Amino acid sequence: MATIRSGRFQKQINAFNRYLVLIIVAVFLMIPFFLLTVSSFKTRADLTAYPPDLFPEVLQWRNYIAVFLYTDFGEIALRTGVLAITFAGITTITSALSGFAFARYRVPGSRTLFLIVMAMLIMPQIVIIIPQFIIYARMGLINTYTPWILSALSGTPLYIFLFRQFFMGFPKELEEAAEIDGCDPLRMFVKIFLPNAKPAIATVMIFAFISVWGDYFTPLIFLNADKTLLGVALASFYGGGLLFAATALYITPLVVIFYFAQKHILKGVVTSGLKG
Repeated sequence: MATIRSGRFQKQINAFNRYLVLIIVAVFLMIPFFLLTVSSFKTRADLTAYPPDLFPEVLQWRNYIAVFLYTDFGEIALRTGVLAITFAGITTITSALSGFAFARYRVPGSRTLFLIVMAMLIMPQIVIIIPQFIIYARMGLINTYTPWILSALSGTPLYIFLFRQFFMGFPKELEEAAEIDGCDPLRMFVKIFLPNAKPAIATVMIFAFISVWGDYFTPLIFLNADKTLLGVALASFYGGGLLFAATALYITPLVVIFYFAQKHILKGVVTSGLKG
């Protein structure tokens, strides 16, 4: 009996230690967000004061109002959001189709082609960005959003891999039953595989949206100031609390998305097969 109690006590101690470590890590990770939020309510004088004060004497709520009144934040945010949603929707469909083909069909050269797709995962963006710029410049696509659409139409290696792994977990009998019922591959994909891939779809949609919303390098290269996206535009905003307020608004959608979609992200990354 004493051994059982000792074992339970040890488990409680281990659980306490794990949660303590997680809490400490979480606190350290939250410090930059906390400082950003506090700074967004300060004036320029508060930010340059020495010694610095953690909290301002008066919260400058007008910083958030000024972001919309004196900058193009609203217009650029809308433009960035529309492009991010469009990119996410298209690349999710094309990546799902490619992942389905790689997972369920074996044709000559498919393995080699998949290895080429996977090789793109380890290729740094800086390696391909200059050739892309030259190609798009010769096609007259610089300072347009067409490069994002073309990229989405070709799928994304990481998302193709996630869908392939997910679809490989589907039982073969399900596919055979669909073929007996006369389903062609596209209909099978739409009617059977896609409805059961909600975790993978949610994960890819979220990652694809964030890849555009949070991107700085690509719009800096491809777009001029009049059509740039929010990540680049923030650099041109006024300094002081206004910049911090704009940055807080910029990261808010990402925090909200991750908070409400964390379960879907875990399912999409970890699971590989049918649930329920």
